Amino acid sequence: MIRVGRPRLLEPPFNPFFQSTLRQWPRFLRNPSCHHPYLSRNTYRTPQSITPVWKSSSLPSSDLVKPRFLRPISTKPLPHRHGPLFRFIYRSLVYTGGFVLVFGVLVVGFFVYDASTYREDLSYTDIPVATEALYPRKGGPKNLPIADTLVSDDDCPENTRSKHKPKLVVLGSGWGSVALLKQLNPEDYHITVVSPVNYFLFTPMLPSATVGTLELRSLVEPIRRIVQRVKGHFLRAEAVDVVLSERLLEVAQVDPTGEQRHFYLPYDKLVIGVGSTTNAHGVKGLENCHFLKTIEDARQIRNKVLQNLEHACLPTTTDEERRRLLSFVVSGGGPTGVEFAAELFDLLNEDLGRSFPKILRNEISVHVIQSRGHILNTYDEALSRYAEERFAHDQVEVLTNSRVKEVQPDKILFTQKDESGKTVTKELPMGFCLWSTGVAQTDLCKRIADALDVQTNRHALETDTHLRLNGAPLGSVYAIGDCSTVQNNVADHLVTFLRTLAVEKGKDPEKMTITFAEWRKIAQRVKQRFPQASDHLRRLDKLFEQYDKDKSGTLDFGEMHELLIQIDSKLTSLPATAQRAAQQGEYLGKKFNKLARAAPGMAANEMSYGDLDDAVYKAFEYRHLGSLAYIGNSAVFDFNGLSFSGGLLAVYLWRSVYFAQS
Repeated sequence: MIRVGRPRLLEPPFNPFFQSTLRQWPRFLRNPSCHHPYLSRNTYRTPQSITPVWKSSSLPSSDLVKPRFLRPISTKPLPHRHGPLFRFIYRSLVYTGGFVLVFGVLVVGFFVYDASTYREDLSYTDIPVATEALYPRKGGPKNLPIADTLVSDDDCPENTRSKHKPKLVVLGSGWGSVALLKQLNPEDYHITVVSPVNYFLFTPMLPSATVGTLELRSLVEPIRRIVQRVKGHFLRAEAVDVVLSERLLEVAQVDPTGEQRHFYLPYDKLVIGVGSTTNAHGVKGLENCHFLKTIEDARQIRNKVLQNLEHACLPTTTDEERRRLLSFVVSGGGPTGVEFAAELFDLLNEDLGRSFPKILRNEISVHVIQSRGHILNTYDEALSRYAEERFAHDQVEVLTNSRVKEVQPDKILFTQKDESGKTVTKELPMGFCLWSTGVAQTDLCKRIADALDVQTNRHALETDTHLRLNGAPLGSVYAIGDCSTVQNNVADHLVTFLRTLAVEKGKDPEKMTITFAEWRKIAQRVKQRFPQASDHLRRLDKLFEQYDKDKSGTLDFGEMHELLIQIDSKLTSLPATAQRAAQQGEYLGKKFNKLARAAPGMAANEMSYGDLDDAVYKAFEYRHLGSLAYIGNSAVFDFNGLSFSGGLLAVYLWRSVYFAQS
């Protein structure tokens, strides 16, 4: 028996260019000179006339393996294969040519777009302006012009439609105001922003701009661009006073002649976000200090540092005067003071040697004066110690338990407690001093607080948990950011809670006893009114058992009062940080949008009074996202009890967090 393997009919050796021979099939069939042992000459005419070998062969069909397909053989010589160097050069030229072609098309497209958008016709159509905008009426307590209509109210159809909407006036261009503007619906309000500066400043990176780590222009964004998104109006002016009874805001603006002009701006809702000023603490000579609040402050600090370095290089400068010029003092051990000291040390340590004489580096000194026992006292204690150790390693002197008495042009007088607890007065020569010791009220906030008897806080305006100004008409004036503080006073609202419960039961609040089930209802109302108290009302059973001193299973008025006073004492004021202001602005924006959507229904039901904010939206709840601080080629993090500190990895993380928000 003859064993026949699988026939390899018309199958040449493998070649990467063999696929091209498949196109030669018709030529193979028409060529009579081609011969194949399995095919006779008469089968070369058409593909249909080909007789398969398994049908024409005399061998038994069981000994034949049927091929799957037939492949023709081309007599054309195989193409020559180029070497790898040639293929690499060829592909490089193709890719380069493609890139040049695409880039050229983009450049040409850019110039075509620029030419098509350039306006050569300088003729403009007449812009309608209301007569009331050019000639405002006068009124108010001081008989000043009242800007009921602005000159930009008829600039576009959107402005015209919002002209008769409720007037929302926002004071300031900081974190709270910008967060509010980004949340507002442009169709709901006639929005006007009043601020003495026309930009939004990214304050967390401001210390870096003082020494040139970041350019000043990279930290600002034009406020008009932000206002334009909500079809609002911007007035570069300063708010002076508020007439609460007539809902008028007194505004001062300097005209081209340098004279200050005052006028009134009416409002339906007023949001005060003017920030704060630096707290002087009664210290004399602060005119010899620099502050770090605005972009202009950062520019002056940079110029002063460079000026001291240049004067220290002069040949006429004595050794004593040079050491004084190169003595930099930071008063305040908070995040701003610590970060500025770290940035200043980086400048003097890393960049100074390349541009100035090296003797300056040996005579430079940086001092941080802190009134508390540690710097960064609002952070975890371990982070504070790490920062102090880092400064000690970098030869930055930290003077704790010290208070500045007076700042003179060439030195600082301060008191410090020694190891025995005795207070000693010392002096420190200085050529530069940064004052960063807390916040205080602005002049506007002081005038508002003086006009309201309920405003007893000397550092900030007090608001309720809906951020409404205490003492102002309900739902008309709000305060956010550093200029305000949320009043907790849970115990002061005890009578309100008990009276509500007593009315439901028909009893006297002061004689009524409360069971555990009733205590749970009261706790739920406290959480709704004061969200910050939620963390202290988690274990209601333990609190009830702790203050039920007579073990009667109920709480009387005195026991309930003591319990809520204890909760009130644990609630601290919100930090004066950018994240708090941003959260408050975002909260107000969402609430104003909801109030605008609910306004038609309230008007139909004649609901124009009462606590509309509480009926429409929940109370404000602050969520602390953590604290960051740069301490010189290192950084510290404090996230809700989780602390982290480190070297360059922490620095990159610190910068990435802020850059992601900018």
